[in-house]
Amino acid sequence: MHKLSDYILFAANTYFEETGSSELNAHWIAEFFQDYGLQDAYPSQSLINFANLVQKELTRNEEQAAKKARLHLDRIINSIAK
Repeated sequence: MHKLSDYILFAANTYFEETGSSELNAHWIAEFFQDYGLQDAYPSQSLINFANLVQKELTRNEEQAAKKARLHLDRIINSIAK
């Protein structure tokens, strides 16, 4: 059995790859939750809580990507200014 955190990361990465969006779709996450057997593997885990955790991961990934983009732009600007 995989850890719940593995399912969260996998769901967030898969969702972003499939949709390119960081706003989680309720139908998509419900299908994921059912198809990957999370209800059986983690009976105390609710779909709503799982969706919130996946959304949090998507948001965190988006913020990290924006931060990396800003750093790269700063490096480019600094190299041009010199």
